[in-house]
Amino acid sequence: MTSFLPTLKQLQYLVALRDHGHFGRAADACFVTQSTLSAGLRELESLIGIVLVERTRRVVRFTPLGLRMAEKAQRVLREAEELTDMARSAGKPLSGELRMSVIPTIAPFLLPRMLRRLRAEWPELKLYLREETSGIACDALHRGHVDCVLLALPYHCGEVEVAELFDDRLWVAFPASKGPPPPATVSADSIDETQLLLLEDGHCLKDHALAACNRPELRAEATMLGTSVHTLVQMVDNGLGVTLLPEMAIDAGILDNTDVVARPLDADHPARRVALAWRKGSPRDREFALLAEALRGAYQPRSPAAPLADTDISLK
Repeated sequence: MTSFLPTLKQLQYLVALRDHGHFGRAADACFVTQSTLSAGLRELESLIGIVLVERTRRVVRFTPLGLRMAEKAQRVLREAEELTDMARSAGKPLSGELRMSVIPTIAPFLLPRMLRRLRAEWPELKLYLREETSGIACDALHRGHVDCVLLALPYHCGEVEVAELFDDRLWVAFPASKGPPPPATVSADSIDETQLLLLEDGHCLKDHALAACNRPELRAEATMLGTSVHTLVQMVDNGLGVTLLPEMAIDAGILDNTDVVARPLDADHPARRVALAWRKGSPRDREFALLAEALRGAYQPRSPAAPLADTDISLK
């Protein structure tokens, strides 16, 4: 075996430069100076005798071999981290650091309850949170930037283990009117596609809402411009249309101080499923199962909606 092997630090520099595409930003991510990072990469190139990165004043360009090495280095770094994870999981569970990504349509509504419960049950756990859309969160998971992801299904997150937590029913939110009181539920067929407001691309809640309604024309006609669930509520409150909200947002009081009314969606599959995902083969499987159990107890959805009333509200 050769005695000249890349160090983990050199591999960390290589991966950081690939991820950030800039020496200064990569150095900041590694908590070193730019000159230290640059020198470490030059040492790596000298060690293997091949140029990995072409440097110009304006552009950082990886060679084809440099890109392949960065991909492999990412896997090596992730497995090196798992050595520490193995030792930690063999000791006291859910202690020390854990990095979790949470999607924006869950984070503000579940985290307050979740964090209180986790602090009470696992006081030695240091949970670091990142709020990211599903695609970015799953990519961060596979790159080893986070340990687990709290997201909503269905969503393809790659080769992961999944612990399903609970169903989160979708509700139809619309401006209050002075007419007769609205019925117990709102059917998907009664929604006017030209009045439907949804989150912009990148938010899986948009796809869950469209799938729940099972009306292909909604994708073509709905207005997709909301950047957050709170923004959608404000637009509905100003009479711009109707939208679909997760039940956990309703429970968290998102409609407080508005003139927006919400009723459960009446459809064949009117809910998304909240789940915890982590990498297959992780040595912390047992810890994530414990975490999932704690999360299940952190939120109790409302009881099932009442049967559809005899009179249905029309949102057309």
